[in-house]
Amino acid sequence: MKRLLSILAILLAGTVTAGAQNNPYQIDDECYRWFMESERLVGKDGFEEASSNLLHAAISKGDTKAQTLYYVTRLKDATRKVPNHHPLSEQDERLVLDRQEELKTIADRLGYPQYFYYSYELVQNFYYNHDQPVRTMDLVTEMQQLSIQRGEPYGEWMGHRYLVSLYTAQNDYISAKKHILKALDLYERSTDPIIRRQSVCRLYCDLADTYPVGADSAKLNVAKAAQSAHLTLDTLRCHYYLARITALEKNIPEYNRHKEYCLKSGALQTISETAPLMFKIIDSMIAGDMSPYMKDIMSIDRIREVKFIANIAEHYDFKEEAFEIEKQLVARNEGRLAEVNQSKLSELNARMGNTTLQAELDDKSEEVTRISRILMLVFTALLLGIVIFLVVHIQSLQKHNAKLEEANKQVTLANAAKTRFVQNMSHEVRTPLNAIVGFSQLLSLPDGSFPEEEKAEFASHIVNNTKMLTMLLDDILNTSAMDSGNYRVSFEDGECGFIAKAAISSAEHRLQPGVQMRYEQDFEGEHQFRTDPQRAQQILINLLTNACKHTAKGEIVLNCSLSEHPGEITYSVTDTGTGVPPEQAEAIFDRFTKLNEFVQGTGLGLSICREIAEKMGGRVYLDTSYDKGGARFVFVLPEKPENQA
Repeated sequence: MKRLLSILAILLAGTVTAGAQNNPYQIDDECYRWFMESERLVGKDGFEEASSNLLHAAISKGDTKAQTLYYVTRLKDATRKVPNHHPLSEQDERLVLDRQEELKTIADRLGYPQYFYYSYELVQNFYYNHDQPVRTMDLVTEMQQLSIQRGEPYGEWMGHRYLVSLYTAQNDYISAKKHILKALDLYERSTDPIIRRQSVCRLYCDLADTYPVGADSAKLNVAKAAQSAHLTLDTLRCHYYLARITALEKNIPEYNRHKEYCLKSGALQTISETAPLMFKIIDSMIAGDMSPYMKDIMSIDRIREVKFIANIAEHYDFKEEAFEIEKQLVARNEGRLAEVNQSKLSELNARMGNTTLQAELDDKSEEVTRISRILMLVFTALLLGIVIFLVVHIQSLQKHNAKLEEANKQVTLANAAKTRFVQNMSHEVRTPLNAIVGFSQLLSLPDGSFPEEEKAEFASHIVNNTKMLTMLLDDILNTSAMDSGNYRVSFEDGECGFIAKAAISSAEHRLQPGVQMRYEQDFEGEHQFRTDPQRAQQILINLLTNACKHTAKGEIVLNCSLSEHPGEITYSVTDTGTGVPPEQAEAIFDRFTKLNEFVQGTGLGLSICREIAEKMGGRVYLDTSYDKGGARFVFVLPEKPENQA
């Protein structure tokens, strides 16, 4: 009731002009004082009194922006109730989500869209700090989709900015670069005054970090950052990056000038927590002896800064030390990967005491290791093939100028396919791994943290995500087997209904809440035919899984017909999901093609289905005549295949 009265008071407040605005938020100075006091006390005793004074002052002054900031502080306070990395209760989450809705409602009513989207950033940080990366990414997607629906590009801008921070914090500069470029492009094209008031200095500095140390592109982006700096922190950030560049170039006077500027600032560790140590290491190189700091280098968390130290060490002729740093960096990265793939899972099994799960996870771990090696070989072969391809064509182009355009097209397509494959698999494999690690960490907490039924649920999530990871890797293996000609089909007697029901049993756990899955047939009793039952079931599982991903409500029906195509067995999977545009009916069967990039999967499933069906003498296609909502995929098999082994 108090909350409703507060909102009503704000909406009915007069339009009195706010007082002096000598502060960064351009709100009344008295309101600003109470706002800063509320910020200081967020998550501490005394917050409620300070925030109440802020609301009272904002209403009495008629300062609508200060009124909105009152709800910002309330949301911040809710996100601090539980320490980072601690388990969340339903009550904790409910409080945060309720206060987010308050802020969104007020920001909408009072005309401050930046705070509407800022509420998402606060809640995203809340989930990220409590080890729920999937929920974090869902909120980013929701925020960007809302900005498109509402015609407010600021939400899309904030989404890209947040993802840049998320990926750079994880030392994933490849993923970060894509969002940096999108944010900068949006900034350049935008006429939104809120976006145009934002600083892009940090984006340019982050973009510089995505290039090799000392590259011209890195220097160019630092120069752009310096040109766009208009905040004190922007200027400090540019001096820090320029100090590193001038040190690398051995311009000692300029390095010392930038270093001294940084060290005089009390906010240096806001830019980089390890900046003071970085300067000491560089100074030791200039002095000719970096041995006192060799043990300290690997304490630096940011991989880019460690790589910079290795590069500058080599420039200052500390080649053995540079090699040692690189070696330790590789070992650290391997250790982190091993911790994700083995240590956390082993710890989970030890605490659960479940020998069955232990054996299964050990098998999966060996399988992941094996697949990782295969992927490495595939990637290496692919890159080697591209290099050979380019060399051969360059030699050919010298003799055949007329073939220049066609050769360029082939190179472009090959590079695009390679890039799309690497990026897609990096994202798809990381998603189930993150879920496995997250639930493993929950189960590794001391006994009593969760009831047994919740532990069982967490274990179920781990097994499901392990199966998802296995499915992704199976797609790659099946594709590799297809390409190498090692994929075999073995024919025997199969029964229509048994194959269909087995497929449903394997896929129904992927149904979204509220969605039903059922089987029907247009004939009585059982019907046998000559086929490869396992391959037929694999195709049906793929089609059902695809339907589960795209169907949020309604039902999925697997049908078997003997009359739709006389003389053939016709399976169809019909759903009430998002559907497929007719013009995309063939494109979806291409490798790596996904109509919705936010849906889990490799983009290989439908391609694999079609190739297996053809080897069995059948076919798979999208029924473009289906117009009842959703999609209908058809799988047709001959009763007596001609090419049976």
